Amino acid sequence: MGDIERLCETISYQFSDKSLLECALTHRSYAHEAGLSALGHNERLEFLGDAVLEIVVSDHLFKNNPKMPEGELTKLRAALVCEPTLADCANRIKLGSYIRLSKGEDSSGGRGRKSILSDAFEAVIGAIYLDSGMEEAAAFIRSRLLDEVDTDRLFYDSKSQLQERVQGEHLGVISYHVVGESGPDHAKRFDVEVRLDDKVIGTGTGSSKKSAEQEAARMGLEKICI
Repeated sequence: MGDIERLCETISYQFSDKSLLECALTHRSYAHEAGLSALGHNERLEFLGDAVLEIVVSDHLFKNNPKMPEGELTKLRAALVCEPTLADCANRIKLGSYIRLSKGEDSSGGRGRKSILSDAFEAVIGAIYLDSGMEEAAAFIRSRLLDEVDTDRLFYDSKSQLQERVQGEHLGVISYHVVGESGPDHAKRFDVEVRLDDKVIGTGTGSSKKSAEQEAARMGLEKICI
């Protein structure tokens, strides 16, 4: 595991209680292997960090998108707090190199696993919140997520993110199906379903098949990240 002092420098935050950061970086597998207590890993901090993350992102989107309807706000928030996005943010600060893993989890590629990275990122948020409160936790979220992620690109990449998630987790096969067309030739509307194997996980409507597929992928990504 990397030196956590270096991590503190990277994220521009110094913990008063470094044991909180150590816990945030401790995976369940390591706690079990090292004989730590049943609560000696980061899952409780992840639970707290997830709640802090949602309120901060919701507040940010609400205030910065005064004309965006509730449905679009919900979709954008889901894309921002979803596992692939948080894992990317974790990779930017090289969080994987600091996580304490069991030997087996480490050797099987756990440091690069999106689920482990995203959970640790949320746990760090929870640790900062306990150490200093909402203001510092929100500052971390803004600097490491909201200021880093290009939301336009995030939406554009929904199809690739969904495909990556499904393949990485071996969830099945993704396919897109046009289920309806409407409107004159100069103003066509396409209705698309995205299916995971035979199950519909998202629907989308757009002026082109591509845009409808992106909309369906966003919904599908939101669903499988819940």
